[in-house]
Amino acid sequence: MNPNRPPKPARSPLAWVPTLYFAMGMPFVVLNMVSAVMFKDLQIADAQIAFWTSLIMWPWTIKFLWSPFLEIFRTKKFFVVTTQLLSGVLFGLAALTLHLPTFFAVTVAVFAVVAFSGATHDIAADGVYMSELNATDQAKYIGWQGAFYNLAKLVATGGLVWLAGWLYERFSAAGTETFDAYVQSWTIVMAILGIVLFALGIYHWKILPTGGAAAEKHSLREGLHGLREVITDFFTKKHIWYYIAFIILYRLGEGFVMKIVPLFLKADTAVGGLGLSNQQIGLYYGTFGAGAFLLGSLLAGYYIAHRGLKRTLFTLCCIFNVPFVVYALLAWMQPSQMWIVGGGIILEYFGYGFGFVGLTLFMMQQVAPGRHQMAHYAFASGIMNLSVMMTGAVSGYLSDWLGYAHFFVLVLLFTIPAFLITWFVPFTYPDGKDAAEKQ
Repeated sequence: MNPNRPPKPARSPLAWVPTLYFAMGMPFVVLNMVSAVMFKDLQIADAQIAFWTSLIMWPWTIKFLWSPFLEIFRTKKFFVVTTQLLSGVLFGLAALTLHLPTFFAVTVAVFAVVAFSGATHDIAADGVYMSELNATDQAKYIGWQGAFYNLAKLVATGGLVWLAGWLYERFSAAGTETFDAYVQSWTIVMAILGIVLFALGIYHWKILPTGGAAAEKHSLREGLHGLREVITDFFTKKHIWYYIAFIILYRLGEGFVMKIVPLFLKADTAVGGLGLSNQQIGLYYGTFGAGAFLLGSLLAGYYIAHRGLKRTLFTLCCIFNVPFVVYALLAWMQPSQMWIVGGGIILEYFGYGFGFVGLTLFMMQQVAPGRHQMAHYAFASGIMNLSVMMTGAVSGYLSDWLGYAHFFVLVLLFTIPAFLITWFVPFTYPDGKDAAEKQ
C-alpha cells in the first residue's frame, strides 16, 4: 500500500443501503405475494396457494440457526453477494419449471431454495447495516431501508404483476390458449427477476462495505458452540419474553391479510371478490399501494428520528393496524368504482409502511444489542416471520370457510392484542433520540 496515497473517502450509506434492501425485498415479496397471483393464474386453489406459499417462508423463521456461522466464516459482504447471485440463478430456473406437467410442486421446491438463500442474505445484509452504522445513523437511514425494501414490493407486485397481465393479453390476442398464455407471461417475468437479482449481486460485489473485518477460520464445533451461546444469551435478555410476544402480536393481523388480499382482489365478484385483472392489481395494489408504502416508510423514518422511538411506538402501531378496516369495507361494499378501491388500498399501504418501520427499529435497538447483534436481530426477525407464516398458512382455509367479508372482520379482532401490548412495552436501551439528548 502506498503511504503517500490518500485514503479512499467512505461511501455514503445512500450508495448501498437502498440497493441492499431492494435486493432483500425482492425474493421475499415475490415468494410471499407475487407467487400467489401467479399460481392463481395457473388455476391452483386458494387454500393450496396460501398454505404452500406460507410454508416455503420457513427459512425466514429459523434463520437464526445458521446466523452464528455467518459471523465466524468470511465477511458479511461475501454472503450478501453470493446469495444475490444464487437467487438470480434460481429464479431463472423457476422460469423453466413452469413448463413442466408437475410445475406446481417443482416450482414450490425451487422457491423453497430461494427462500433459504434469501433468508441467509437477510442475516448478512442486516449485519452490514448494523455494523457500519451507529444508532443515530440507523434511525436516520431506517426510512431509506424500509422504503427500498418496499420499493421491491412496488416493482414486484406492481411492475411484474402488471407486466404479466400485459404479456398475457398479447399472447391471448395472438391465439394462445389461456393457460399457456399465462405460463408464457410468467416465464418472462421470472426470467426478468433473475436478471435483476444477478445484476444487483455484481453491483454489491463492487460497492458494498464488508460489514466488519473478515473473520478467522473456525471449526464446526466452535460454530455449534456459538449457536448455543447465541440462543442462551437471547433468552436471558431483559424483558425478552415480553419482546417476543410484542413481535408476534404487532403483525398478527397483517399475517392473516397478506396472502388473502391479492386473491380477494382477483376473485370474481360472484364469490365475494372484486374481480380485478392482473393489470389492475399491478396498478392499484402493486404500484399505487407500494408507492404509498414507500412514502410512509420514508416519512416514518424521519418522524422517529425527530421524536424518538419510545415516544412514537404506540402511534406507529395504530397507524399500522387500523387501516386494515379498508379491506373489510371493500369486501362488504364490493365497489365497482376503481377510485374507491385504489384509494382504500393507498390508505392501507401508507399506514402499513409508516407503522412497519417502528417494529424494525424496535428489534434493532431493543432486542438485537449485545455481543451477538446480527444473530439476535436474525432471531427476532425469525420470530416475527413465524407469526406471519403460521397465520398465512391458515388464512386461505379461514377465508374459504367464512367468506372474504367475514374473514376481514375477524382480522380486525386479531389486531386488538397489538394495541394492548404496545401500550405497555418496556424499553431496555435508550433509543437514538434519547441517546443523542444525553450526549
